[in-house]
Amino acid sequence: MSQQNLLHQDHNNDLKIIEFLIEEELPDGSTYTGHYGINVAKVVSIIRQPGITSLPSQTDSSVLGTFNLRGNVLPILDLAAWMGKKMVPNPNNKVIVTEFCSVQSAFLVSNVANIHQISWDAIEAPNRYVDIYSNESVTGVLRIGQKVLFILDMEKVLGSLDSRLDMSNAEVDTSKVDHAEQFHLLVADDSSSLRHIIKSALEKSGFKVTTAVSGRDAWEYLCSLEAEAQAQHGKLTDLLQLLISDIEMPEMDGHALTRKIRANPFTKDLPVILFSSLITDAVREVGVKAGADRQVSKPDLPGLNKIICELLEEKLNRKIV
Repeated sequence: MSQQNLLHQDHNNDLKIIEFLIEEELPDGSTYTGHYGINVAKVVSIIRQPGITSLPSQTDSSVLGTFNLRGNVLPILDLAAWMGKKMVPNPNNKVIVTEFCSVQSAFLVSNVANIHQISWDAIEAPNRYVDIYSNESVTGVLRIGQKVLFILDMEKVLGSLDSRLDMSNAEVDTSKVDHAEQFHLLVADDSSSLRHIIKSALEKSGFKVTTAVSGRDAWEYLCSLEAEAQAQHGKLTDLLQLLISDIEMPEMDGHALTRKIRANPFTKDLPVILFSSLITDAVREVGVKAGADRQVSKPDLPGLNKIICELLEEKLNRKIV
């Protein structure tokens, strides 16, 4: 299974989700099978459980060790253990190898069940109970028939393996930007931790920042600003100067949000920056066709201020510094 053959996006707000299973051993000796999901675009391959070399200095019990995959030594994580569960031992367990932020990692699961092609609006945002139960590691909930799939925040999970993937420690430039208080920015991201990090950093730089928890939430906010601007006989960009949006979000992803913005005469001139751990060549092409002005990967967030300033000057002719 290759990432190239299973491109996650098309032009209709669609994606493909791999459903995988974790068979959990409960304290009373019974078992429970949980259903989870991951975006196909993050998956390089699915293999049988390999021979694993333990790491003597490893203190996290969920990190099983490393294994060799076609000449690459990759870390492997017991996903059940990471979630505080005990997986039923099975010699037929599967390993899902992932790649994003240009880093390959792997995690152990009980089995892989299916691939579902769905629309982003079929994914529900997790409620507060799910957030608490999962330690805010679930970014979306997908209902398929009688099954409920939990879409995991793989950046958070795999941050246990590699600090480069730990977005809770993401660094964003906080240096002061001259005249930044004149600019109102909207940040859309379904990750509460990353949303807070970006908002806090931009506010320290002097910008006014509003946040949205999904593409749909961001679009509804833009519609409210449209009504306000029209009442004042002004333009949307009088009230909001730039959107920074994650790509992967429940209800409406960043690509669909950008297409709606470009299709609406009132919002079409709003500068848009898309960011994600999934900025591959194929994803970048989708972003360009959607109408994004800039696309950055999450590890490149330290340069966000510079990108914002360049884009505001280019699109709105507003000198900042």
